Amino acid sequence: MARKRKKDTKANKATLPVMRPDAAGIDIGATEIFVAVPADRAAENVRSFPTFTQDLYALADWLKQCGVKTVAMESTGVYFALSSALFGRVKVPPALG
Repeated sequence: MARKRKKDTKANKATLPVMRPDAAGIDIGATEIFVAVPADRAAENVRSFPTFTQDLYALADWLKQCGVKTVAMESTGVYFALSSALFGRVKVPPALG
């Protein structure tokens, strides 16, 4: 038997405060990278890119066009180098520095 859906209430629609409005989220896979920017920055605010060098440059260009100044992504050593290459500098949050 199917479950009944909960009715939408104000409590279910709570929103979190925006801490970094110029941030993007990146999910890095072996063959594809998914990137999300704020909804007001691009008509298609979630895109995927292959992991080849030319595609990483295209990803970086798109982030710059969208006004992204920082990203949140997986925190392994390999990808730390990627963020440095994309932005030319790496901002380390005060809690980690």
